[in-house]
Amino acid sequence: MNFLAGCALLILWQAPAQTDSIPLPFDPLAGVVWSGGEHHYYSPIWDTQVVTNVSRPSMEVFTPVAGTGNQAAVVVAPGGGLFGLSIESEGKQVARWLAQHGFTAFVLKYRLVPTGVDGVKEIMDLSQKDPGEMMARVGKVLPASVADGLQAMAYVRAHAGTYGLDPDKIGFMGFSAGGAVTMGVGYQGQGDSAPDFLVPVYPWTDAYPVAPAPEGAPPMLVICASDDPLGLAAGSTRLYSAWLEAGKTAALQMYSKGGHGFGMKPQGLPSDHWIERFYDWAKVHILVP
Repeated sequence: MNFLAGCALLILWQAPAQTDSIPLPFDPLAGVVWSGGEHHYYSPIWDTQVVTNVSRPSMEVFTPVAGTGNQAAVVVAPGGGLFGLSIESEGKQVARWLAQHGFTAFVLKYRLVPTGVDGVKEIMDLSQKDPGEMMARVGKVLPASVADGLQAMAYVRAHAGTYGLDPDKIGFMGFSAGGAVTMGVGYQGQGDSAPDFLVPVYPWTDAYPVAPAPEGAPPMLVICASDDPLGLAAGSTRLYSAWLEAGKTAALQMYSKGGHGFGMKPQGLPSDHWIERFYDWAKVHILVP
């Protein structure tokens, strides 16, 4: 075996493992009908790979290299205005980074607003022409998306032994619309579906309004940028304050610049390192003995 081939095998050996899709149970959503299957494609509008028209929730799991796991898990909910999922920059790339740092990561495809071939173009057009209609469609589906997040939590906790996890170290991280799902999981989770920590990243608080922290609110790290063009910085600070006012563990990482939807996309800004700040926070609040 030559040197390059040996290096390639070493890289493959050290790469986090990824499984096939894991279906999640769900109840039908009255009044909402999907036609056709999921659409997987590169969106030049968002400059990333996306998935649209999701009608059946599922997950992909990314596991750390054997012997490097920290017994903690994160369910990752990509964003996309509930019309799509930014599946790479807010999903799989996040999961790979987490797995490389010891977490078992589950990328969730939650149910979305029914769309045609290009859901991204549909939301961009609708947000300009009729934002009220866009929000009405989101409002119909968001309860199902949150239900999918709760099912994801319950699945991971039920299978904690299979993945070598501590059932008390299972959290939920979501971006934008996925951040709204994260909030729903945090507010509604009970028993096996209750998260042990929350990481809403530029959460869409217009879709899921901030309310007082629930009695059993888990530790939370909120991440956003002050210059978010959707105005989500204010909602992020309200969410942080809700936890703080209830005496719950909370932290806020607010960048002065970063925009919206930065995910794992490098911009040459401090916000590029948000996931490292999550790891610093997790070492204090999650990964303690």
